[in-house]
Amino acid sequence: MKAVLRQITSTPDHSFLIRKDARENMVNNWHYHPEIELLFIKKSSGTWLIGDHIGHFQSGDVVLIGPDLPHCFRHEKKYTAKKSKIAGETICIKFLPEIFGSPFLNMPEAKGIKELLSKSSCGLRLTGKTKMLISKTIDKIADASPGRKLVDLLSILEEMAENKEYTVLSSKGFMQSPGDMDKERIKTIFEYTFNHYHSKITIDHLASRLNMTRESFCRYFKSKTRKTYIQFLMEVRIGYACRLLVEDEKNVAGISYECGYNNISHFNHQFKFITGKKPLEYKKDYLKQDT
Repeated sequence: MKAVLRQITSTPDHSFLIRKDARENMVNNWHYHPEIELLFIKKSSGTWLIGDHIGHFQSGDVVLIGPDLPHCFRHEKKYTAKKSKIAGETICIKFLPEIFGSPFLNMPEAKGIKELLSKSSCGLRLTGKTKMLISKTIDKIADASPGRKLVDLLSILEEMAENKEYTVLSSKGFMQSPGDMDKERIKTIFEYTFNHYHSKITIDHLASRLNMTRESFCRYFKSKTRKTYIQFLMEVRIGYACRLLVEDEKNVAGISYECGYNNISHFNHQFKFITGKKPLEYKKDYLKQDT
């Protein structure tokens, strides 16, 4: 399966897209597009993969994804199932980088916005008061008049550029122009890892699925992601553990087992290596964010 190129074309009435998705319409695969994407997770949680970044997302998160940066969002099924009692919802704004034109972006007053759009190539996750303020604007923008939509979009970008309350997610330049074969291989690796991270995964088995030797697989993966596959797998497992810690009442031992670890000491060591904190410290600090 190849990564999907999603092209959003403008219409005579609209120069950018605003879309609300709910339940099964939120489901997406590994894809990319030439537009910049501003996504508000109104109600959902799960794991996102943005470039070579793997992390947990929850209701209230806002992320800015630059053009041609591959990404996917794996929502928990309770938010996407048709008959679920909990209806997930996201609001997506997509616009081309040149939407305001070069003369505007080259104005000294627009310097901050121009730099922000450049930084979006690595993916930006909003934090603090800026996230709360912008999420409210996004929640109302779909019902605004056409002119107000454009003003609100510019206001959102200015707010982000001014306050700089965001974290950079992916490595710089990650897979900006992959070929078709690269897209297919990376898609296979990511999908297999997401579906089997809780089980034993060997590099030899994964390499054989791509008709590659172990050595060529390791070289290939590191050249595309700037990390080893073992590190990537560890990040997937710890990312899932982070979500369970903040959303579930299971103890640390139960969570470590569910994430593919048979040794809790090994789990604790890798968790601290990735997050810089012990599992319970992470849970305590995460729940205090933005309060």
